[in-house]
Amino acid sequence: MEEHRAYHLPVLLKESVDGLNIKEDGVYVDVTFGGGGHSTEILKRLGSKGRLIAFDQDEDALANTIKDGRFELINENFRFLKRFLKFYGILKVDGILADFGVSSHQFDVAERGFSTRFDAALDMRMDQRMAKSAYHLVNQRSAEELTKVFLEFGELRSAKGIAHAIVAERSRRPIETTDGLKHAIAKFLPRGKENKTLAKVYQAIRIEVNEEVLALKEFLEQVPEVLDKGGRLSVISYHSLEDRLVKRFIRDGKFEGQAEKDFYGNVDVPLKKIGGLIVPSSEEIAKNNRARSAKLRIAERI
Repeated sequence: MEEHRAYHLPVLLKESVDGLNIKEDGVYVDVTFGGGGHSTEILKRLGSKGRLIAFDQDEDALANTIKDGRFELINENFRFLKRFLKFYGILKVDGILADFGVSSHQFDVAERGFSTRFDAALDMRMDQRMAKSAYHLVNQRSAEELTKVFLEFGELRSAKGIAHAIVAERSRRPIETTDGLKHAIAKFLPRGKENKTLAKVYQAIRIEVNEEVLALKEFLEQVPEVLDKGGRLSVISYHSLEDRLVKRFIRDGKFEGQAEKDFYGNVDVPLKKIGGLIVPSSEEIAKNNRARSAKLRIAERI
């Protein structure tokens, strides 16, 4: 397991896998394989007839594949959950685990462009097969579109100023690197809070480049179709936008508007909440600072 830990330290490992209420002969899905930490824990709890399917769109994660006859790793985005399960002859599963954090590996490999610590090409693609990277977003989107990205996905008060600074800079020359981006928006990085503000800018760009919100919605909409009755969903999210969508979908079965009601006025939703919100302990945060914003929600198929 040491190589898995080096790639990514799994967050809320015991709590998220406990939440699946694993049956030894069940079929489970880990839609965010990463370093394989959560998958390894699930396999420990499965019997010889159990089965685990994992998804990861990042080719780097394939190096962590687990040699186990009960395990299958699919190099695709979890937004294609139903399609690929069907391809493997699986129509219903007993549990789905999702950890929406960017892996430590993606942050630590400088050339991927995810981290504020390194100068690198503007990339930020989780799937290197994607045609458009952060470079295209920063150099081609209008000031209005960029403002919307920074407001919605970065919750930045200075979204408009940052967007216009980027457009002004690229009119002189293309912004090709993360350092170039930092230079373009330098006056909007408050002294003492440079890294915090920059992290929000990077987060916004990354979410837009990888269509993370759209993929999350598409994934959640497939969950009730794929989960068997009594099956569990265990989801770890890291920023308020993701967590709100997960919370809303569990509560209402949709992202906007009121929950559907039956003839008698009873709320008709496919999932029910199990327990309350779970967050990492102070001990876990001390060992892994990246766990500090994690939120775990568990639901069951009705």
